[in-house]
Amino acid sequence: MGVFMGVLADKVNRTRLIAAGLALWSILTAASGMAKGFLSLALPRMFIGVGESIMTPTSMSLLADRFPARSLGFASGFYYMGVPIGAGLSLLVVGYLGPAIGWRNCFYLLGGIGVALAIAMLFIKETPRRHLLKSSADGESAGEPQIGFVEIAITVARTLPKSPALMMTIGGGVAFHFVLGAAGFEQLWFVEERGFDRAEIARYTGWIGIVGGVLGNLFGGLGSDWLQRKTGMGRPMFLFVIMLILAPINIVYRIVPGDSIWFWIGVFIAYFQLGTFYGPTFSTVQELVPPTVRATIVAFYLLTLNLVGVGIGITAAGIAVDAMIAAGSTEPYTIVLLVFTVISFSCIPLFYFAGRRYERDRAKLYESVESPSSAA
Repeated sequence: MGVFMGVLADKVNRTRLIAAGLALWSILTAASGMAKGFLSLALPRMFIGVGESIMTPTSMSLLADRFPARSLGFASGFYYMGVPIGAGLSLLVVGYLGPAIGWRNCFYLLGGIGVALAIAMLFIKETPRRHLLKSSADGESAGEPQIGFVEIAITVARTLPKSPALMMTIGGGVAFHFVLGAAGFEQLWFVEERGFDRAEIARYTGWIGIVGGVLGNLFGGLGSDWLQRKTGMGRPMFLFVIMLILAPINIVYRIVPGDSIWFWIGVFIAYFQLGTFYGPTFSTVQELVPPTVRATIVAFYLLTLNLVGVGIGITAAGIAVDAMIAAGSTEPYTIVLLVFTVISFSCIPLFYFAGRRYERDRAKLYESVESPSSAA
């Protein structure tokens, strides 16, 4: 549903669309607490994705109209602090609230909080779309965009192949997400092969995830904005530098024992590096596409990250772990996570070339749109 919701976000009131999506996934979150078996848990979990698919494309479109281009990396990174905070809090819920109130009440509580926030979102006003304001200043009618679904699809199809920097940024994001998919087995790795108690390691990684992720988001947003202003190279170049420097720690982290200081440094770096990813890539994607299809392209980017990157990563890793267990391997999770860590390093050259190509592709986009200043 992500691409459809992205197209919808390019056509309708965005704050109300966010409220609808948040209400939907919050109600279904609460419904998950009523599950009696596999299907009654799987169905609401699946349709939660429909509500969630609204959030990021719509929010990114709002941010691009609310913040100047020079600060878009920070704005995107700040928005994406929701990922480490949410992921960290989920582990804290497992470690603290789960044993105290039970898993069903955890779902009810989180669903209720989401519904309250959805109601609050109804009172947030829509941000005017810059390209419509420009059209209004030129004597054309403003208001909600009237671009049709077919026109959006044609614009997207024309935009993607014309920007190598955009394609390499998307490709780098997918490659980076291979290890994020495999990391779905990380909590099992902590317990089965590093000797931690399940609730204990959930609490530790929850706190580390919140701190490391928030710092990474701020560093990635501010740092990539600074690098782009100073060098003229695109924000993906910032990710190239960071991921190249941190690559050795990511390898060492997978092979040292759980009582090593490098293990804990690696846990922190994993969350920190993930945080640095969001601001530079999502701001780059928005700046390399026409303003009329920003939400649609962001939704397409999310589709590739999740369906290709995470989807292949978690599925292939699961198959590999099962095969290695059947073959009698003593550390199947360690080996698989290490292999997928190395595979994910293929994002490093992609981010390098995307950063080098960025300014040229951005200039071409400005030349191709009717009002270049509206894309900034």
